[in-house]
Amino acid sequence: MAAQFGGSALNQKTILNHPVGLFVLFFTEMWERFSYYGMRAILVLFLTSSIMNDGWAWSNEDALQLYGLYTGLVYLTPILGGFLADKYLGYRNATVMGALIMTLGHASMALETFTNTFFYLGLVLLIIGNGFFKPNISSIVGQLYKDGDKRKDGGYTIFYMGINAGAFLGILLCGYIGEKVGWHLGFGLAGIFMFFGMLQFWFAQKIFGNIGLSPKKLAEVQPTNKDLNAKSGFTNVEIDRLIVIVVFSIFTIFFWWAFEQAGGSMTIFAKDFTQRTLVGDASNIFNLVNTIITLVPMIVLTVVLYGLFSKMLSSFMLSNLFLGASFAIIWGIVIWMIVREFSETATEIPASWFSVLNSLYIILLAPLFSKIWSSKYNPSGPVKFAIGLILLGAGFAFLAFGAWGIPLGAEQASVSIVWLILAYLFHTMGELCISPVGLSYVSKLAPIKLVGLMFGFWFVCSAVANYLGGKTGSYIDKISEAYGLSNFFLIFFVIPVLAGILMIVLKPILIKKMHGID
Repeated sequence: MAAQFGGSALNQKTILNHPVGLFVLFFTEMWERFSYYGMRAILVLFLTSSIMNDGWAWSNEDALQLYGLYTGLVYLTPILGGFLADKYLGYRNATVMGALIMTLGHASMALETFTNTFFYLGLVLLIIGNGFFKPNISSIVGQLYKDGDKRKDGGYTIFYMGINAGAFLGILLCGYIGEKVGWHLGFGLAGIFMFFGMLQFWFAQKIFGNIGLSPKKLAEVQPTNKDLNAKSGFTNVEIDRLIVIVVFSIFTIFFWWAFEQAGGSMTIFAKDFTQRTLVGDASNIFNLVNTIITLVPMIVLTVVLYGLFSKMLSSFMLSNLFLGASFAIIWGIVIWMIVREFSETATEIPASWFSVLNSLYIILLAPLFSKIWSSKYNPSGPVKFAIGLILLGAGFAFLAFGAWGIPLGAEQASVSIVWLILAYLFHTMGELCISPVGLSYVSKLAPIKLVGLMFGFWFVCSAVANYLGGKTGSYIDKISEAYGLSNFFLIFFVIPVLAGILMIVLKPILIKKMHGID
């Protein structure tokens, strides 16, 4: 019987109708995103906190400019990492190398109390490590599925759920510990789980068979098709499909430029302009809700973990040992945090907490979107992109409305948390229409020998968006003083909506150039 998936014989076993190997990648990516988003959640808060609060007392403008530079470079290096993996390293080696370098980066940032040099060295290591890790683990996901397998979009959505499970836990725990215990402990915690993720992947990688091997090793285990290798250049169909990838990638700039305000200007809005101090019944209700939204995803992830254990425990004992140990530690920290918060008479919601909503919504909504993408109601790629951009703009419309009554140049206000909650809901629905879908289309449209490079280009566009997002966000104080905070957020409403309308106009051209890929 022919194998239905790529990879080893064990990878033909399924969880939720997807290959077991997808869930190895799910948890590896989950811990990497834990480390990235956990650090990102407290970066601007640490830089802008006063010296008395162990911060660096930077201005909002300076902090957001560094934030934009860092997040931009994080998404720029993947094009080099993708190229090196395609030509020399292979996706698996590059993934492990990136994870190790990022672990060292987080360890360096945890030492920032000794000298500023460690902080900047940590940022550099995270930028380099992410370049090796990010494009190549995504490339492995795509090769788990055979050509034409309609489960690929759903597979990427499940993988994206792993990304956001890590982001959820990273923001929740690193943000809480960073803001309420110590910044360096928040930075250090992020690195611990990056290390566990690396070990889990390393000891389970044989499940992928020949997927992700270096070109040299791949040549040794697979026969060479001389006719194919002798062929030079690309067909017109391949060129058309590459054009579609480029167009999709460019439109993501408009999306991520606005979306990445989450770690920048939206965090400043949460810190300075949102009513976050709760007492009495309000405090108890928040703690109860926070407990539920923390425990439910943890229980779901533990159930998925059990499913993975049941399929591969006997074959990859060390991988499961490290994965199980990491979950035991996480459960311990979660229980400690919940007990600690219920013992307090008043609750101050951490400013970083609101970013958790994005990941929580994705964990809850990803299965629904995955089901829609696999049904007869599945819209085309361009339509998904258009919907995503318009939903993103709608989220900023809520923020603009909520900030309407804040006076020009105000440094503080007490706006209801409802507006941030609604904004993150619409941003998340927009993200589910663009990000996992975009990853899937890159893997389907790119020629096999250019998959890593095209994923790199995809992330380069994210780099541009992140840098521009940080740069634009750094003007929050100046624009608010001159035109009001509401008009600042309206900028991020208008531009994505216009981009979404333009994508609808381009739909017929793009569909034609996709040549049957849907």
